[in-house]
Amino acid sequence: MTWLITGGAGYIGAHVVRVMAEAGERVAVLDNLSSGVADRLPQGIPLVQGSTLDRDLLDRAFADLGVTGVVHLAAKKQVGESVEQPLRYYRENVHGLMVLLEAVVEAGIGSFLFSSSAAVYGMPDVELVTEDTPCRPMNPYGETKLAGEWLVRATGAAHSISTACLRYFNVAGAARPELADTGVFNIIPMMFERITRGEAPRIFGDDYPTPDGSCIRDYIHVEDLASAHLAAARRLAERPGGGDLTVNIGTGQGVSVREMAQLIGEVTGRPELSPVVEARRAGDPARVVGATELIAKELRWSARHGVAAMVRSAWDGWCLHHPEAVRP
Repeated sequence: MTWLITGGAGYIGAHVVRVMAEAGERVAVLDNLSSGVADRLPQGIPLVQGSTLDRDLLDRAFADLGVTGVVHLAAKKQVGESVEQPLRYYRENVHGLMVLLEAVVEAGIGSFLFSSSAAVYGMPDVELVTEDTPCRPMNPYGETKLAGEWLVRATGAAHSISTACLRYFNVAGAARPELADTGVFNIIPMMFERITRGEAPRIFGDDYPTPDGSCIRDYIHVEDLASAHLAAARRLAERPGGGDLTVNIGTGQGVSVREMAQLIGEVTGRPELSPVVEARRAGDPARVVGATELIAKELRWSARHGVAAMVRSAWDGWCLHHPEAVRP
């Protein structure tokens, strides 16, 4: 197998590339480098710079690299931005996927792994979100991921392509500091940014129906997420000729925002910066924690890292990219 990993120079993508390459898989990367960083890639990994919207480029890359499987991570992924720019998100995430799948079918590629999201579920009112929980996305980003799953499954069924859709929960941490997330869009880097400025981290709402009043989420270490991609890719390679697998990727353990703020204070050496409570953000569900029984059964996979390891490794990466941060 030769796997083309779209978005492979991004935060998640670079971890997937390294895990698969270190496991002996042949991999190449397609990335337009709009948010990816070429230096994240291991030496010797081929990089094709360009977009999934460029059909001619895809056809050449598949032929030149001898691609037999695709891991598709390239996508726009900021919820707020998707609300402001829905056309851009549908063009990049849905139309770009359609162009990619057309090229996959034409090239006779038999395995396709799709990076989806727990955002497809919306605001589920359940203790644990299973793969059978109804999908009711609340924003254009989540809509594009659900539409992407539909496209992937339908194309796989029509053209005997083995497919998998991986629904990520909240990704955090880093395998190495240089691979850390450099964006400030998720809760952990947002709190790091505040603490670096000497400001207290923020909690949006403390009156939710949870034990401490703050929202509860399921966090997955990016290194575990990458190992799940390897397991899914190998499953696809072993079972050619069609079939779909859709699974959650999480820990099955919930962590509240207040608990996260306390842990971040300890790791960063600033426990005195008690979080300040601000108004709820529109659309934040009280609890979203994923059930993980299906992925354990189907892929014999489970997460190995806890939330403390995620925060410590994320802080190491933050300090590398932000020298002004004061380490404990």
